[in-house]
Order: sequence, then structure tokens, then C-alpha cells
Amino acid sequence: MAEPIELKLLSESQLDPKPCDGFITHNPSLGLFAGAAGSKTLQIWRSNGQVVTKSSQRSERDDVEALRWKADGQFLAVGWSDGVVRLMGLETNKAVHQMPVCEAGTSRITCIGWARNNIGKRLNSASAHSTSPWEDVISHDLLLGGSKAAADLPRELTFLDVETALPKLSPLLTLGGSGDDSFVFTTRASLEFLFQPFAPHDSHKVDVMIVGTNDGQIHVSIYDSFVIGKFKYSLPESSGKNPSLQLCHHASHPDLSTHMLVFKPSGDEKTSAIYLIPMDLTFIYSSPENLSLLASKTTALQKLLRYVKQVQMHMMHEWQLTRELPTKFLSSINETLKESGNYGDMGIGQALYHSVVTGHTFPEVAEWLVDQLSERGHKRWDRAVSSGLQALRTLVHENFLPALERIGIILSRLLGIARFHESKAEIGFTNAQITRVMDIVSCLMLVGNKILLVVMEELELFQSFSIWLRNEIDRLASSSLTDELTDKEAMMEHGKILAYIQQYMAASPLRHHLSTTPADHSEGGRQQAESGTSLLDLLSKQLKKQDAGKPDEGIFAQIDFLCGYLESKAGAVFEGIAEAEKRSVRFGQPTAIELESAISKFDVMMSATFQEDKSQGLTYAALTTEQNESSVYVFRTTMSVLNGISGSVNTEVSCMVLGDGKVLDLKFLYDDSLLVLRAPKDQPLRIIRIPHKNEDLAYQPYSLGGKLTPLVLSNDQVTSLFLNMTVPCEPSFVPAQMEVKGASSERGKIPPRVCLLSTDSQTYKVFALPEDPFVEALGSQETIQ
Repeated sequence: MAEPIELKLLSESQLDPKPCDGFITHNPSLGLFAGAAGSKTLQIWRSNGQVVTKSSQRSERDDVEALRWKADGQFLAVGWSDGVVRLMGLETNKAVHQMPVCEAGTSRITCIGWARNNIGKRLNSASAHSTSPWEDVISHDLLLGGSKAAADLPRELTFLDVETALPKLSPLLTLGGSGDDSFVFTTRASLEFLFQPFAPHDSHKVDVMIVGTNDGQIHVSIYDSFVIGKFKYSLPESSGKNPSLQLCHHASHPDLSTHMLVFKPSGDEKTSAIYLIPMDLTFIYSSPENLSLLASKTTALQKLLRYVKQVQMHMMHEWQLTRELPTKFLSSINETLKESGNYGDMGIGQALYHSVVTGHTFPEVAEWLVDQLSERGHKRWDRAVSSGLQALRTLVHENFLPALERIGIILSRLLGIARFHESKAEIGFTNAQITRVMDIVSCLMLVGNKILLVVMEELELFQSFSIWLRNEIDRLASSSLTDELTDKEAMMEHGKILAYIQQYMAASPLRHHLSTTPADHSEGGRQQAESGTSLLDLLSKQLKKQDAGKPDEGIFAQIDFLCGYLESKAGAVFEGIAEAEKRSVRFGQPTAIELESAISKFDVMMSATFQEDKSQGLTYAALTTEQNESSVYVFRTTMSVLNGISGSVNTEVSCMVLGDGKVLDLKFLYDDSLLVLRAPKDQPLRIIRIPHKNEDLAYQPYSLGGKLTPLVLSNDQVTSLFLNMTVPCEPSFVPAQMEVKGASSERGKIPPRVCLLSTDSQTYKVFALPEDPFVEALGSQETIQ
């Protein structure tokens, strides 16, 4: 009888506040874990218990309902009770992506699954894609005597990331934005995290997120935030049952595009029945390799559009600040001049023009300059306009135009894909759609450069005007004309002063670009743009009218209209792509599993075997019940998968009685290990490893209502037949739940881990599993990854 292996304690944390409803999960590749610290706060800790970040919704009324780390540990998906899944990045405590899943109050999120699939048909290692950077290809192939590297030049060019040669996007200020993205783009770290360059070695992989709600809805998205669509699942009528279902678990295999969804009756906290439903994502299997390029570029485009939207808000905010205070000052003196009745329709613009040209100042204007505006008011005016215009110049130069350049490059890639795939049905969008979006981006580039020119000119003219205005205040406030004031007057550029008074002071030309567009005008502009005339031609005609000083009420030069129009047209492209992929999603034959008493713990995993073009998917479901605390049920469902479509399903079951101890939890690890946490009588806690693929487990055919023949094992047999590992802990520590994580080398070597949360939800322990017994399983796992 082999001696049990004692696990090594990696970390122990005392959690305060306690995780709500057991919502706690360890990062797969870092020493971090996240949990619901109370019902309304998400908290992330380091392995030593130090709090890294806290996050809650602004209303502070929303509860955490589901948690899931991405496979590489880069994102944490959090389902909130407002029906939105928010993706948290490691570099910020703000949500970097938000995906509305359901309507708050009508349904709630019950499960989040996040898995990684390999695209296309399964390839042998010998035919694996080259992932050598093109620089390495050149250095090896073109040098005499160098070893020739196997390279696919068209593929290397396809995935060549041009965006990395562009200047990095600049962060935005926290003030000026609005909405859910107002803080997302405010730090350099968050921008670099969001806009990570596409990695060619990941070109054959796609991350799939599946979110379920308690009304049976399934929300599918890929590449972090690209939404495929929603699906409503209900059991077929032929099953004889039609309960309302909710997703409670999800399993997948990297080389199978068929995922396994686990449903249970909706609303039931305890249930004796679960349903295994295959979901075929055939677009992953049958799609060309550029699915990864298409999805990654459209996801990057979505992020850039969000960034441009925030930049637009900042630009409009800064321009409004430049006009707000001067407008108050000018309105005050205009009312004074009108009330005096001495000057007819003359306004402050004409009065100041008169002062510049003649040197004479009207008494009411002099009183306004000296008593109301004065030195303090002038400083406020100068600061408001100068700082606002400078900030606007920076936004256009460092944020707006660089983002549009990146959008243009992505659109050119999408245009190439559209031309390569002549059929819209295959990819979901057409050449004409991308051309239209590119036309809008060209208009925004033109308007952005126009704004930059106007801002530069207005800033230069305002500086001359501000110097003159301050000199005029000092001159009128002084009892006598000094030589210093006379010298300043002589050095002033009166042409620029008069130009500012005439063209900018009362109404800046920037109003043609940075004003808010009424909804009815916006709709009329879209209809005109859809009439067949090029949007760029419409904009050019409008700009010519404005430059000529002719009255024009067109909206094609307004950033607000163009950004909204861009968002609408790009959204149509996204919807088309999603709809094309959505059409290739189907549900396979359901498998009902029903036990005699309520299920207390369960876990599900998928495995696969391959023969030529035919695949076989095996789903293992391990369960334990409240009534039979020493028993473990392992269900094995076998289904054929041909061309990404699942076929008939055959189900077997093994029922094992593991001595006289109580099974506390059970989880699958890698491809061939089922870890069972059990508490033997009068012995320390143990984790046993069951090789669930072993035929010696006495699998037998399963049918609903059929009688099961259990495999009864004594404590000694459990110890001798399976690998036993003891959990070193004090007697008062009783685990309520277990989570297992495989070994990781993404950011330093981390061993496989077992994470235990105590029944009082206060103590959280992480133990290292011995690597030697899992070397073979880990090797097979790395092969399929």
C-alpha cells in the first residue's frame, strides 16, 4: 500500500469580508484570486491576502452573480445583477468591456463559461503552421549557410501587424468623458492592455465565452467582446419533458468545435436532474484561418470606436469650456449696450472693433472693461480660452487623428477579406459596406485636420486679442497714458486683433464642427448620405461654403453626426458578421441524467479522439448526491462529430462507493484525472485521483430509471487503488468547496493547485499538487493546447 502524499501549502488567506455565495476563483496563471466581497463588491487579492483592487457598480445596488477567468488569466468576466457581463483587466479596476446579456429584473445571469478552441480541422504536429516572425525567416533563409526555415510567406503577410509601427495612442483625462467608458482610456497601462498587438502564434486559436441566464438564454461571444448572438434553448418535444432550463455549467475541448452545455431546471436551488446539451459552433471548424484575423480586427475596431467616441466627447467638452465664460461676459455688455438705447443695434463686437481702429472707447464699454471685466476677469477669460484651445489641439493631434489612422488600417484589412470572399453569406459583410465606412473615416480625417487648422489660427489670433484687451483695461484704468502702455500699443498686431473680433469672438468657426446635432437633423443627413452621393463630396461642398462665408446649415462637417454615422455603419458590419456565424450554431441530441436524490456537487469535462476526418467527443460528468455522501457517479457520454456537427449520443455510468468517508467536492484536472476531496472517518482530509478513463471503473449502459450496480470499495481499497494525497490542515478547517487549476508557465512556473474555501467562507487555502503523478496528463494537455 503506497503512502499518501502530503500536499504543500502555497498560501493561506483570511478573507474579510467573506465571499458572498462562495463566489471565489483563482487565476489560472498568476498568484491572484477574485471573489464577491459581500454581495455588491468585486475584490481581487494576491496570494498573500493583500487586496489588489475593489470594484462595484456606480449604483451600488448590483450584485455579483457569476465569475470566470479567461484561460490565460488576462481578463476576469464578472456577471452582475443588472444583466451585464463586465470584463476586468489586470491593469485597471475599471471594466474594459461590457456586454449586456439580459434585462435587469426579468432574468439573471447563472453561469459564465470561457474556453479556447483551435480553428479549423485538427492538424498533425508535422503540419502545424509556421509561427516564425518574418524577420527570423529573412535572417535564416537569405544568409549563406543558414538553415532553411519552413515558412508560409502569404500567411506571414496576412498576420503582419502594421499597427505596431504607428505611434501609441495617448490616454485621456478623467474629466470630459461620459458613460461606462469614461475611465477606461485614462491610463497608459489600460491602453496598452486593451490594444495589445495581435500575436501570430495565436492565429489558430479562438476564445469562446458562453453566458447563460435563468430563462434558458445562451449568449455567445468570441475574442473577449465580439458578440455572436443569443440563443434560446428548450428540450425537444420528443423528450416528453419541457421544463424551463438554465445553464449551470460548460465544458469544451480545444480541438472540438462542439461544446457541452449543462442545464438544470430553472429556479431550483436543488435538483436531481441535469441535461447535457451539445452545442456545435461549426464556424470554428469550417471557417478559414482568417477567422482569427477577422475576429481580432473587428474586436480592435470596436475598441477604437469606443475610444473615438470618448475623444469626441472630450473635444466637444473642451470647446464648450472655451465658449462658456466669454459668452457670459459678452452677453452682459450686449445687454448694457442695448438698454442704453444710444447705439442702435451695435453689439460689443462692433464696439471693440471701433476701439481698435480709432482708439476711442464708448463709455459703457469702458465701464464694463474696468469695473466688470477688470484684471481678474481678463485672466479667467484668457485661461479658459487658451487652455481649452490647447487641450482641443492636443486631443485632435494626439488622440483623434491617430485613432482614425488605426481604424483606416483595420478597414483596409477588412476590405481585403471582403474582396477575397465574394459571398456575403460566408463572412457577413460586403465590399460596399466597408467602402462606405472608409468614406466616413475619410470625412472624419478631413474634419479633424480642418479643426486642427482652425484651432491653431484661433489660438494665435486670440493671443493677440488678449494682449490688446489687457492693455485696453490698463489704459482705461490708468489716470494718465504711460510710455509703457504706448510702447505695447505700438507693438500690437492690429490685423490679428480685428480678425479675431470679426471671425472668432462672437461665433467661432469651430461651431460648424463641434456642436451637438439634433436628432431630426441627423436623420435627415443620413438619408441624404444614403441617396447615392459620396459623403466625402457632400462634405467638401459644405466646407467650401463655410470657407466662403456663405450661410450653411449642413451637418456633414459635424463630428457628432459623423461619429454617430460611423458607429451605425460599423455596427451593421458587426451585426452581419455575427449573423453569419450565428447561422452555423446548432444544438445536438440532449442527454438527461437523473439520480434518486438531489445533486450536491458536480463537474463536467470533455475529451476527444480523432480518426482521419471523423472525431469522437467524450463528455465525463462526475456527481455526488446529498443522500449518498460516499458515492461518486461518473457518466460518460460518447458522440460522433463529423465536419463539426455532433451526431448520436451513447451514455454509460460508473457508480463508486468510496469507503465510509464523506465526499466534499470533486473536480476534473487535465484529461484523465478526477480529483475527489473526501473526509474519511477519523482521518485527515484526503484528495484521491481517479483515472476516470480507465475501463476498470466498470462503466455500464445508462438509461433513465435503470438500476445501477455500484462498485463498492473499502477504505483500504480506495487507498491502494488510487493516488491518495493528504491535506495538511487543522481539524477545525472544513472545506465547503474546491477548485483545481493546472500547472502554468505563462508568467513563471506555477504547479497544479487545489484551492479550498472553508465552510465559514473566511479561510482560503491553496495547495500545490505533486507534479510527478500528473506529468503524463500534463503532457497530453499541452499537446492538445
